[in-house]
Amino acid sequence: MHTQLTKIVATIGPATSSIERIRALAKAGVSVFRMNFSHGDYQTHQNTYNAIRSVAKENHTYYSILADMQGPKLRVSDFKEGKVTLKTGKSFTLDMKKELGDETRVGLFHPEIYKAVQKGMILLLNDGLIRLKIKSVTDDCIETSVLVGGELSNHKGVNVPDVALPIAALTAKDKKDLDFALNLGVDWICLSFVQKPEDVVQARSIIKNRAGIIVKIEKPAALNHLDEIIDLTDAVMVARGDLGVECPLETVPALQRNIVLACREKGKPVIVATQMLESMIKSPSPTRAEVSDVSTAVYEGADCVMLSAETAVGEYPIEAVKMMHKIIMSTQKDDAYHAYLEASAQPSNDKSISSAITSSMRQMVKSLKHPDCVITFSVSGKTALRAAKERLGIPILNLTVSEKVANQMALVWGVRSIVTDSLKELIMAPSFALKIAKETKMAKVGDEVIISAGIPFGTQGSTNVIHITKVE
Repeated sequence: MHTQLTKIVATIGPATSSIERIRALAKAGVSVFRMNFSHGDYQTHQNTYNAIRSVAKENHTYYSILADMQGPKLRVSDFKEGKVTLKTGKSFTLDMKKELGDETRVGLFHPEIYKAVQKGMILLLNDGLIRLKIKSVTDDCIETSVLVGGELSNHKGVNVPDVALPIAALTAKDKKDLDFALNLGVDWICLSFVQKPEDVVQARSIIKNRAGIIVKIEKPAALNHLDEIIDLTDAVMVARGDLGVECPLETVPALQRNIVLACREKGKPVIVATQMLESMIKSPSPTRAEVSDVSTAVYEGADCVMLSAETAVGEYPIEAVKMMHKIIMSTQKDDAYHAYLEASAQPSNDKSISSAITSSMRQMVKSLKHPDCVITFSVSGKTALRAAKERLGIPILNLTVSEKVANQMALVWGVRSIVTDSLKELIMAPSFALKIAKETKMAKVGDEVIISAGIPFGTQGSTNVIHITKVE
């Protein structure tokens, strides 16, 4: 097997915004490009988008472009000296006063927090490095005791792990960014700060079918509605950064595994993100623990593994992608990889003919000696998604009439798409599919392939044929 099945997401930033760097990222193994709307202006995002599409045309392939919304950011205000040191055991106040902060208090201009928290709850500041326990609350003042002190500077973040805050996932800025990104033509919108199913419903009412929706699972409140949220979204991101701040660190590996398996069961693509090769921001090589972390996500069957600061602002962005590619390919060569994917496969609750067809592929792959790829004919991408859900251990060549579908499927495990308008004639289908498989080097003469399609061709949701053949 020479095809990278788990995809790589790279975040574009100052270190990689030029077309030369985007070209190098693609060559190194990137399939999905993330534009982070927490940073950069619209002209920068426009230039990035144009560069990615240009490189895709050069390479005669399709890449997913993901626009990541910032979401609500809860932050303290400013200090007189720019920063203070909070001492364990001392009192510290958060309030609505406009005066600059000091060692005893600072402004927190988020009235929703005051309404939601109660005595005894924990507040986390500066990515969880500082822990405060609430002693009392009024409409405009929270008195706390410092459980774990440390340095706190202007505009550091505030996390409230014990309660679902009455804050919408989409801010006014997000809605403006969303409009720009959708008009630009991005393939996926990533939603931050999702706490409940209604947050996804609201986003869907705006996005409609103009892009796929990815929900970041980063709030403990979202875990209480995980199944409903997965049902409502198109894909999921395990955002381990904030999740690791608001949940006990030792629980994050189990949470990651459970979220990945829940997404696989429902056939929804899932991305594992945050600090995967963090040391490569400054170092040309990762730590052994980071290599193991990436490999674990691949073993679990994640559709994508993501690089954030490593490629956005890091000193070794191309090397980070190359390393991630090496880890993925090495993991895929392990016999235990295929055994784990098979053992963790989930039976489908979908009783449709289309689902039965794709589910039967698993038995065919086991029965054949060396099947080399699956070929799907998919108008909407759903047939390719169903095939990917099975995690067959072989690549999926997705033939579609839609460039939009081809772009979106670049995020999905094992799928490579080709856009063609030649899906009309049934009698031409097998030979046509094999011709493309050879041209794209997905298969060669003598290889066995599995073809899945529907009659009549071009009809969405009609997958009802499966065909095994040898490339000649």
